[in-house]
Amino acid sequence: MSDLVPGTAVVIAPGVRRLVAPNPGMMTGPGTNTYLVGENEVAVIDPGPAIAAHLDAIQDQSPGPVRWILVTHTHPDHSPAAMPLAEKTGAELMGIPAPEGKVQDKTFKPDRRLGDGDLLETAEFVLRAVHTPGHASNHLCYRHEAQRMLFTGDHIMSGSTVVIDPPDGDMKHYLESLERLKDLGLASLAPGHGPVIDEPMEVVDWLINHRLKREARVIAAIEAHPDQTLWDLTPHVYEDVDKKLHRLASRSLLAHLLKLETEKRAVCDAGKWSLL
Repeated sequence: MSDLVPGTAVVIAPGVRRLVAPNPGMMTGPGTNTYLVGENEVAVIDPGPAIAAHLDAIQDQSPGPVRWILVTHTHPDHSPAAMPLAEKTGAELMGIPAPEGKVQDKTFKPDRRLGDGDLLETAEFVLRAVHTPGHASNHLCYRHEAQRMLFTGDHIMSGSTVVIDPPDGDMKHYLESLERLKDLGLASLAPGHGPVIDEPMEVVDWLINHRLKREARVIAAIEAHPDQTLWDLTPHVYEDVDKKLHRLASRSLLAHLLKLETEKRAVCDAGKWSLL
């Protein structure tokens, strides 16, 4: 991970560069990955937070003029730089507008709203939008058709799992979206945080199995401790996780519980959960 440092664009595949934003942290790892796709005309994927130095780096290190800006989703570490970058470059904004919710970038207003399967076709490359709700309802991944590389945003991160935070985050949709990736014929994953993943299906299978194992722990915890609140269940389900992270973990636990409720396997009464 020595090349995951802010400010320097690194070639990760023919015609693809990664530029890390200067926003490292617990939730962002080394920082948000911004991708520059193309040589003569460039598509920017996830311009990241609206940090002046990063906006300058995108323009300075782009091998050609920025013509398109694509956003995977509208969380504050991925999309706020989109509007100012578009204003500076005249590039076309592409993606899905922000859903309702506090932690959403409402400044992102795409010129072209993308749907599942929509294409950005250029003289140099083709990018295909893949709708992958779960982490966010408006989440899109982008498949580089020639490289068979998928830019995953926060659908898959390198080295860690992602938080699924209801109501916009949805565990059932997340697992279904992971399953969809198996049919895309992928050679690699370019995540929103961390290095390139060269064994995509191994990682997809691990993530699905990890979530299903956690779901089994949720069920076991409710069986052992029926009629408990979300917060009461958290330490039983996440006893392997540092207590400092239990607040975040409780959001993913809620996502698991809501999935079980949707599947009519659990019910909540007055804030307390039990199995059906």
